[in-house]
Amino acid sequence: MGKNYKAAKEKIEERAYQIEEAFTKIPDLGTTKFDETIDMAARLGVDPRKAEQMVRGTVILPHGTGKKVRVVVFAKGEKELEAKEAGADFVGSDDLLEKVKKGWLGFDKAVATPDMMGEVGKLGKVLGPRGLMPNPKLGTVTFDVKKAVTDLKSGQVEFRVDKAGNIHVPLGKKSFGTDKLKDNFNTMMEAIIKAKPSASKGVYLKNLAISTTMGPSVLLDTQEIRNTFK
Repeated sequence: MGKNYKAAKEKIEERAYQIEEAFTKIPDLGTTKFDETIDMAARLGVDPRKAEQMVRGTVILPHGTGKKVRVVVFAKGEKELEAKEAGADFVGSDDLLEKVKKGWLGFDKAVATPDMMGEVGKLGKVLGPRGLMPNPKLGTVTFDVKKAVTDLKSGQVEFRVDKAGNIHVPLGKKSFGTDKLKDNFNTMMEAIIKAKPSASKGVYLKNLAISTTMGPSVLLDTQEIRNTFK
């Protein structure tokens, strides 16, 4: 551990913090000069190996993530123009597909119209492992490309439980301050609780912590969270 990390770690007590207290403390735990992201990690009581216990969804954070999102849209004709007017960074069809096939991945999110998915699907081995494949369940395979692009640009975050039953998501930047970070957290938690599978038994939210990009984590009081987000 570096000197700055140790200094930040000493500011944290070995206990679970109330929501208000945790988000008051976390902006002061940064260990670098750049504006670190505040991340949230949650351990859920689900078995993601079973399809009926998968937890996945999207949520638009009220204050965004503080990160510029580069959006690519695979579309033709009037939908191509609609995507450009909505602010998409890259728009095209065959030419853009060929560019990706050759290894270009200069974007963070991808949107495709349904008529393009036959060709986009062929890029599954490239886009899938990186979480870039458009998905109708996430609203990124749609003819309403204006809404899809606007949502992604305004702070839409995808959450998905991993093989170990954990969810990792960004809540914004350290510079947001306590109130904005807490607003984003509340919105994220409401979405995760709402996404609880009916097949999940026992305790759904096992533990939860927040941290800066390079700093120590702060454990939150899960009982308070369960009482708050029912």
